[in-house]
Amino acid sequence: MFKKILIANRGEIAVRVAKTAKRMGVATVAVYSDADANAPHVKVCDEAIHIGPAAATESYLRSDKILAAINQSGAQAVHPGYGFLSENAEFADALNKAGVAFIGPTAETIRAMGSKSAAKDLMETANVPTTPGYQGEDQSVETFKKEAGKIGYPVLLKATAGGGGKGMRMVEKESDLEDALHSAQREAKSAFGDDRFLIEKFIARARHVEVQIFGDGTGNVVHMFERDCSLQRRHQKVIEEAPAPDMPAEVRQKLLQAGVDAGRAVNYRGAGTVEFLYDPSSEAVFFMEMNTRLQVEHPVSEMITGHDFVEWQLRIAAGEGLPMGQEDIQESGHAFESRLYAENPDQNFSPSIGTISTLNLPEAQSRVDSGVRQGQVITPFYDPMIAKIITHGNSRKEALGAMRAALSETHVAGLETNAAFLHALTTEEDFIEGDVSTRFIEEHSTSLFAKDDVGPILWAIAALWKQQQESADNSDPWYKLTGFRLNRPSHEVMWVDHDDQAAVLRLKKSADQYKATLEPGASAARRREKYEAVEPIEFAFSGEIDETGMARIFIGGQNVVAFAAPHMGSLRIWVGAQHWDVRFPDPLQGTTASQSSAGSLTAPMPGVITMLSAKPGDTVASGKPLLVMEAMKMEHVIKAPFDGVVKAYRFDSGDQVKDGDLLVDFEESE
Repeated sequence: MFKKILIANRGEIAVRVAKTAKRMGVATVAVYSDADANAPHVKVCDEAIHIGPAAATESYLRSDKILAAINQSGAQAVHPGYGFLSENAEFADALNKAGVAFIGPTAETIRAMGSKSAAKDLMETANVPTTPGYQGEDQSVETFKKEAGKIGYPVLLKATAGGGGKGMRMVEKESDLEDALHSAQREAKSAFGDDRFLIEKFIARARHVEVQIFGDGTGNVVHMFERDCSLQRRHQKVIEEAPAPDMPAEVRQKLLQAGVDAGRAVNYRGAGTVEFLYDPSSEAVFFMEMNTRLQVEHPVSEMITGHDFVEWQLRIAAGEGLPMGQEDIQESGHAFESRLYAENPDQNFSPSIGTISTLNLPEAQSRVDSGVRQGQVITPFYDPMIAKIITHGNSRKEALGAMRAALSETHVAGLETNAAFLHALTTEEDFIEGDVSTRFIEEHSTSLFAKDDVGPILWAIAALWKQQQESADNSDPWYKLTGFRLNRPSHEVMWVDHDDQAAVLRLKKSADQYKATLEPGASAARRREKYEAVEPIEFAFSGEIDETGMARIFIGGQNVVAFAAPHMGSLRIWVGAQHWDVRFPDPLQGTTASQSSAGSLTAPMPGVITMLSAKPGDTVASGKPLLVMEAMKMEHVIKAPFDGVVKAYRFDSGDQVKDGDLLVDFEESE
C-alpha cells in the first residue's frame, strides 16, 4: 500500500478521499488555489501545497503544477477525484512516465472512453446495446439536420467530450437545431476545449440508470449493482438512488451484464460507471457513455453494499487486485443521495455566489459529504456544490422518509440553495411511487415550485427575532419608551416586508402572550406609485427563539418549530423545508435597498459576455433574449423582463463583467 498520496482535487471529494486514506494509514497531500487557501480539504490533509490562482485553468487543471507538487511532497500516487484531471489521458501518461501511480484506469482506457462517439463505436463492437444516433466526423449543420431527420425528432445533441450535462441540448424540430447546435458548441468549447458533437434519439420517458463497476486491469470485472439518476435539471443529476426502483428482474440482469461487458471490452482497471438509458415502455436498455472515474453519486452504492469504494480504488491501484469476487458482493436496503447546491431554483437553477453565513447540515440518520464550512465563500470558479446528503434504510420508503427529514433540517443562509426544491421532489407522489424519468422535473414543475401559505406564523417569528435583536443590540434604557407607559400594556410598532409587500406590525404584550395586528402598507412593486392594500390580520402568539436560531412558538392552537437566520439583508425563516424572507425596512426610505426593480438587467454573477442578441433601438418582446453571458462554464441568457426598447448595451461581446453590473439599458414600451 502507498505511504503517501496526493489528492489532485478540492471540495467534498478531496475531503472524502482523505478520510478513507487516513483510516488506512496513508498520508495525504492537498493542493489548493488562492480561493481555497482556508478550505476544509486543505485542513484535513497532512500536507498542503499551493498551486496557483483561483481560476481552475491556472491551478487544478495545470498538470505541470500538480506534477511539481508531487515532486515536492514525494507522493507515490495521485487520486484525481472527479472533474478536473480525472479523465485526462495525457495527465495519466505523465504520471506513468514519472513513476507515480494514477488511482484510476489506464491512459488507453481513458482515451477509448473519453470520446462519446468512439465509446459508442467500441460498445457496438462488444455487442453492448447503444442509443440510435450519429457520431460521425462530419460536423456540419447540414449533416446534423440530415441525420436528425433520419433519427426522428426530438433529438439530443451531446458534446463528444462532455459530461455533467454541459453542452447538451434537446431539439424538438429542425428549425431549432442550428441555434441549439451553435449554443451547445460554444458551451462545450469553453468547458472541454472540444466542440465536436454527436446526435441521439431523445427518448421522452427514459430513465437514466448506471452500473457501478470495478476491474483489476487483467479482464476481471465486477459490478456493485445499479443506480437510478433520472431526477435531473439541465441534464444534471440532483437526486440519485440505489437500487433502481420498479425495474423488472430480467431487465436488471441484462443491465448489469451490459455494464460488466463494457468494462471487459476495455480491460477496465479501478472504479468506473457505465451509463444507460432505460425505456420502460419497451424495456430496452441503451448504452450512453462510460465515466472512467469515481462518480459524484457513488455513496448510494457504498451504502447498499457496505464497501468503501475509495479503499477499493487504492487497493487496486497498489496492485492488490479486486478485494472480492462477484458472488461475495451483496446488496442490502435502499439509499438516496441529494445534491445540495448553491443555486436558485426560481431562476432556472442559476448558481448562487456569496458567503455562507449559516450552515446547518443534518446530523441524525444521514451521511453528509461536504467540502465547505460556515463562513466560506462560494466563488464563480468551481462547481457550486455545498454537500451531498445521503440516507439509507431497509426499504425505499424508509430511506426516502429519512431523506425528507434530513432536508427539513438543512438550513443555509447567505446565498440561495436548492434544499427546499429537493425536499419538494421527495414529497411528490409519483416519485414516492418510483415513477421517475429524466423529464420528471419538467412534468411536475407546477407542484415542485409551489409554496405553502404559513400566514401569521411568519410574522410572529419575525416579530420575536426583531425584538430579541433590538434587546441584545441596545441596552440603553431610553431606547424603548414602551417600558414607561404607565398602566398600559407594552406596545411596539415595526415595519415588515415580505414578497415586496410592506406592512405595519403592531404588537401588544400581556403576560407571556403577544397580541398582534398586521395593518395595510405600501407595495414595493416596480412602479412606486402603485399601492396595494394588505388586509388587516389579528392574531396572538407566544414563544421564543434560542441563540442558535431555533424558534418555538404557540399560535392558532398549534406548536410550531421553525428556524431563523440573517440572510442577505433580510431574515430568512424556515418552517419545515420551505423558507421565506422578511425584511424590516425603514419607512422613511421607501423601497429597501436590497430590492431591485423588475426591469433590472444586471449580471447574476461574474462572467463574460458572449453574444448580443439585439442592437440599440430594437424593440424586443417580453421573454426574448437580449444577450448571452458565460459564467461557471454555463451559458446564461438575459431576457427582456417586459416589452421594451434596447436603449444601449453597457458591454460588448467578449467583455468581462462583475456580479451586479448593469448590462443593458432597457426601456419599457409605451
